[in-house]
Amino acid sequence: MQHELDTSNFRGMILESPDQFQTGFDLAKDVRVPGSFDSIVISGMGGSALPSDLLAAYLRDIATRHSSQTIRVFQNRFYSLASDIPEKNTLYFFCSYSGNTEETLESFEEALRRELPCIGMSAGGKLETLCAERGVPHIKLPLPSPGFQPRMGTGFFIGALLQVLMNQEMIPDVREEVLAGAREVKENLASLEEEGKALSEKLRGKTPVIYAGDRLRSVAMVWKIKLNENAKTPAFWNYFPELNHNEMVGFSLPQAKFFVIMLRDTDDHPRNQKRFDITAELLREKGVEVEVLDMKGKNVFNRVFMSIALGDFTSYYLALAYGQDPTPVHIVEKLKKLLTS
Repeated sequence: MQHELDTSNFRGMILESPDQFQTGFDLAKDVRVPGSFDSIVISGMGGSALPSDLLAAYLRDIATRHSSQTIRVFQNRFYSLASDIPEKNTLYFFCSYSGNTEETLESFEEALRRELPCIGMSAGGKLETLCAERGVPHIKLPLPSPGFQPRMGTGFFIGALLQVLMNQEMIPDVREEVLAGAREVKENLASLEEEGKALSEKLRGKTPVIYAGDRLRSVAMVWKIKLNENAKTPAFWNYFPELNHNEMVGFSLPQAKFFVIMLRDTDDHPRNQKRFDITAELLREKGVEVEVLDMKGKNVFNRVFMSIALGDFTSYYLALAYGQDPTPVHIVEKLKKLLTS
């Protein structure tokens, strides 16, 4: 049942998110760029940038299991293309759900000037127009509802990106693996919703801090972003082992009520596994509440997206607890208007 605060049916978006991967595959089934590539650059901001971090983790897993070379994934969140990106054998993706993100458009125009191999991904906007004018392949993303937010379209992006990489013969065919993983996520949504709802009650009135191991640190970052945008609350993230060399010292004199969530993966380095337990105990000694969550799922893809769904539900119910509509991001829209004035 749709909550009265949830004007855009955000909960419905979470429940439908596992179906996005199939749609993403279909959207990109005929997209191919001449050439051979071993690296990709994904330019995007905000919710349109989230897929790059998650994709990189999954591609590393694919390479490990298939004893193949890992595709290098460079993430570009700037107005221009980073100077350390290798130009040779690199395919460039420009992702903007609206198609009007100024940072992404400016870096895309730079790529056009440099005649780099590009693919655009958007639901329309100026990016789609530029692609049509310049003969650049464009993947048109769907808008399932008027209030749909880019941060909820990760499956569309991931499915389409993977399909292009398969078309380019950069990775093996992973469609069945991905769709099986999506089915597992869907089958577990009811239990994940209950777990997320319970976790949100513990987070109420506290500042969330999300930690993960270095392999799947992108999941912690996504949790942080969803808490920011959905629950409209500050949140922070970091990863093991780096946080043990600096950030944890800050809890010696905590200036706020923090609640630390540690996302532990069964494949984390054994020393990091030990760090989870020791760090949790040290933080509890400082009066910080800590919850260690073991990521569920039989492989990397499943664990990543089961954890993302749990984070979605947690942030959704925290938003409702705070009397917030989880979908709109009014302060971001206000900033955009001020930038154009």
